[in-house]
Amino acid sequence: MASTVTSRPGYGQLLRTRGAWTFLLPGFAARQPFAMLTLSLVLLVQHTTGSYGAAGAVAAVTGVSMALFAPFTGRLADRHGQRAVLLPGVLVHAVAGLSLTALALMDAPLWALFLAAVPTGASVPQVGPMVRARWGVKLQDSPLMTTAAAFESVTDELTFVFGPLLATALCTAVHPAAGLLTEAGLTLIGGLLFAAQKSTQPAVAAGHTRVEHGSALRVPGVRVLIVTFLGIGSVFGGMQVSLAAFSESIGEPGLNGVLYGVFAAGNMLSGVVCGAIAWKVAAQRRLVIGYAALALVASGLWAAHSVVVLAAIGLLVGMCIAPSLITGYTLVEGLVPAGARTEAFTWLTGAVALGQAAAVTVAGQLEDRLWNGAGFLVPMAGTALALVTLLALRSRLATRPSGRTVARGVGHRVPVTVD
Repeated sequence: MASTVTSRPGYGQLLRTRGAWTFLLPGFAARQPFAMLTLSLVLLVQHTTGSYGAAGAVAAVTGVSMALFAPFTGRLADRHGQRAVLLPGVLVHAVAGLSLTALALMDAPLWALFLAAVPTGASVPQVGPMVRARWGVKLQDSPLMTTAAAFESVTDELTFVFGPLLATALCTAVHPAAGLLTEAGLTLIGGLLFAAQKSTQPAVAAGHTRVEHGSALRVPGVRVLIVTFLGIGSVFGGMQVSLAAFSESIGEPGLNGVLYGVFAAGNMLSGVVCGAIAWKVAAQRRLVIGYAALALVASGLWAAHSVVVLAAIGLLVGMCIAPSLITGYTLVEGLVPAGARTEAFTWLTGAVALGQAAAVTVAGQLEDRLWNGAGFLVPMAGTALALVTLLALRSRLATRPSGRTVARGVGHRVPVTVD
């Protein structure tokens, strides 16, 4: 049943939702490894090949593979249940990650690393979207949905504070392969724990109520959000490669995790604040304003030439990301019917991964071929292009009126009334 809210939404009220902790704790454990994957892969392949371009390309294949398969995984979860998708997925991911590690250590040719990167990315468990779908079941049309979206963004960013630090520490202090090996092991354990929480997973729709055309991509607003999230992915990818290259250029490779942690901390802190505010500004307008601020701040990254300045700008960039992510995920609740939300969330997660993959590739090439810090041009360009698209198509983000049970582009077999 949906939770009833009679007072101002808040984190304490959200966390008192019945049954929430049964999926929150395993969900946090299961999504932690994802924050380690790209950086662990970049550091391992750069160590074995000596090229950030090669490392970025392998990481990009992983990201593209994830982006392409994530919506398919989400659709399967909507139709057959999250547990049925998670169990085989985490097993495949662990095996693929171990295989990729072994090939890199054996100095396998680049094409072999590309082949191994495909199943590694395709099998990344989509725990974040699954947790968001469980919140949707618990809260439905409650005012706490915005708070839940903020809480999930904070949780994601908390993993991106610890994940890069852990990956950097393992790869630099233990062994270059330690990060990827740990990621594979944690994914397996965390994924199995999350899959075991059967009582809170969304129910599988009966045949006559299932979404007929099967894809949340038919909703125009979702396509606009995908472009927006592609730009956010360009920030993540560009920052990961460029911060690693900057840290190595000053002879402090271990500083990479700290700088990226500052960036992620800014994201996390602004997410906490965003979720604590009772917003009166429409979500569409919040997204436009927040995204404009992100594009503006990201445009200054390439000019930073000291650790202090780079950390300060990175903190500001992180603080601008969370509001856009939170608002985007909140808009999904009004754009997409419940039976297709896991897929919709995975489209957005996949868009971030795809943008990150493209950014890692381009930034790696720029760092190899141009000057130190050239990779920071990628977040600037990615957010600027996405902002132009958002401004031009923002009218498509109009959410469904309260009580409406259909969404543009998604049909149902049984006619329904509209208030």
